[in-house]
Amino acid sequence: MPWTTPTLRTVRETVRGEITTSLGRASFVGNSVLRVMADAMAAMAHLTLRYLDWLALQLLPDTAETEWLDRHGDIWLVNADGSVGRKVASLASGSAEIYGTEGVVIPAATQLSNGAVLFETLEEVTIGSVSVLVNIRAIEPGIVGNLEPGTYLEFVASISGADNALVATLSGGANEETDNQLRQRILQRIQNPPMGGAQADYVTWALSIPGVTRAWAAPEQGPGTMTVRFLMDDLRADDNGWPQPADVQMVDEYIDTVRPVTVKDCYVLPPIKQFIDIEIADLVPSTAEVAGAIEQSILDMLFTAAAPGVTIHAAWVSFAIMNTPGVQSFHLVTTDDYVMPSLGHMAVLGTILYDEPPVA
Repeated sequence: MPWTTPTLRTVRETVRGEITTSLGRASFVGNSVLRVMADAMAAMAHLTLRYLDWLALQLLPDTAETEWLDRHGDIWLVNADGSVGRKVASLASGSAEIYGTEGVVIPAATQLSNGAVLFETLEEVTIGSVSVLVNIRAIEPGIVGNLEPGTYLEFVASISGADNALVATLSGGANEETDNQLRQRILQRIQNPPMGGAQADYVTWALSIPGVTRAWAAPEQGPGTMTVRFLMDDLRADDNGWPQPADVQMVDEYIDTVRPVTVKDCYVLPPIKQFIDIEIADLVPSTAEVAGAIEQSILDMLFTAAAPGVTIHAAWVSFAIMNTPGVQSFHLVTTDDYVMPSLGHMAVLGTILYDEPPVA
């Protein structure tokens, strides 16, 4: 049976019993000095046992808490940038178009803002006839620094003759790695020790890059080749985690520096989206709240089960709906499994159809 910490009452009775036995089965007098001392010793022993129970959880990475998990990470993991352990948050960088009067000089380290995040210019530039393109980066790390092209930026301290700026490109900001993501990377490293270019090594190399949260590798193009596909669930959350071309290039360039030269061809690509539509009938209760919970439950299932080339079984979909809080009964109309067209295709939730629209 698994070890569990004895309750304080159990420890207290044990200590009292030991003392009673040593005294020839003499009984305690209520509130005597001996009884108080016995109870104090039992309390100290109980706290010690609880500490040992907690400490045992920290000795393995699958149950360790944050501080100890970081120690496991520092021991096992080396990241793409040469750091060890948890991947730190990174700064978004790119460029912006500054508009204003011709000849106005914009110094380096000039601060811009979109109202929520501060950015700074990385070089001194001079406005041309209409505008000038300048390299910028976020001052605050994380995905908050990633902005869409055309986002308006204003100067924190006004510069005479400089009007405003519009984002040209601004990406690459990633949040600090979460405990769960770090834990999975540590377990991946322990379960798949480096083998000089084995299939699992490519997954480890991809996961060591900031922003990459899931990765897969397979010889999709035949023997002697390797195809690496990856997602960035936090950084590209608005697109189901699918990386952008710049992300693919970044991962490709890093893997080229660590992979064996004996591999004939190495391809770094995002998975190919395969949207799956689900049809549900006779949902009880048929409310918008329950429908929203069903969608989230299916998304959680796909996050865990979906991977390039993996068939999504109708039973998995049914199980996800069945375990959604609030669902009493339903009928899954689409009973066929969702088979991926190729090893590179990966299931993404499309449309959930109901025989009757859920009521608000």
